[in-house]
Amino acid sequence: MSVRMLPVPDGLDGMRVDAGLAKLLGLSRTVVAELAESGEVLLDGRPAGKSDRLAAGGLLEVTLPEPDNRVEVVAESVEGLRILHDDDDIVVVSKPVGVAVHPSPGWAGPTVVGGLAAAGLRISTSGAAERQGVVHRLDAGTTGVMVVAKSEHAYTVLKRAFKERTVDKGYHAVVQGHPDPTRGTIDAPIDRHPRHDYKFAVVAGGRPSVTHYEVIEAFRAASLVDIKLETGRTHQIRVHFSAVRHPCAGDLTYGADPVLARSLGLTRQWLHARTLAFAHPADGRWVTFEAPYPEDLTHALDVLRAE
Repeated sequence: MSVRMLPVPDGLDGMRVDAGLAKLLGLSRTVVAELAESGEVLLDGRPAGKSDRLAAGGLLEVTLPEPDNRVEVVAESVEGLRILHDDDDIVVVSKPVGVAVHPSPGWAGPTVVGGLAAAGLRISTSGAAERQGVVHRLDAGTTGVMVVAKSEHAYTVLKRAFKERTVDKGYHAVVQGHPDPTRGTIDAPIDRHPRHDYKFAVVAGGRPSVTHYEVIEAFRAASLVDIKLETGRTHQIRVHFSAVRHPCAGDLTYGADPVLARSLGLTRQWLHARTLAFAHPADGRWVTFEAPYPEDLTHALDVLRAE
């Protein structure tokens, strides 16, 4: 996906969002309306409906698909992919390490959507062909709970819920050292790293990013931290804790100690999407799902507790 930031020019003042964005981007009003209904259009930081009115000087943020980069979904059984919940509208899974959420250029490994297809599960047809039903993502190297939409209604409702930040996303991470204070908030903008395109960094003028944390267990050289995300930027937890000099254990990309990583048997960051809670798209009831730690993270904790 690509994100476009567009100031509203004076000439579009008072115009409907679908009509104004169609002029700005050279797209049809139907396409723009679909983007708005999927929660992909923000006006001054808030989701905008297709019939909302533009105001000169406002800031539009539009997430656009990149159709030229589409790749085929391959139905392939994924070892370790666990289904935690399945109904007519959603499927909730525990994603194993080394699995991407959907296919992308340059990724030849297993995917969640491919694993669901191999399991015979029908998912929503909304979204780009290779990421149909996907309403949020986890890094390939991050394990844990995630939801995929099965019905078109669920896709629309959940996509909007993630955009409006009404979803409760809880992570556990083992970070190096001992954060001080033991409970706090990291509020720092994130964007592409200025020198390394594969990384992200805290950058002046980046996208607003907020991480709340609380230490729940302290060890000699590290801490187990409970994390709540207010925003959901790419690599947000990894970037934020690296920026405050407490990188996730095992996260060599973001400055973790390789000696500690080896001693804990880690070949990736100790980061796990522990819980996910949201209003069920079928009836609005609040539902909560939890994914247990995988074997490699459990082993690392055992080593830390034994020291």
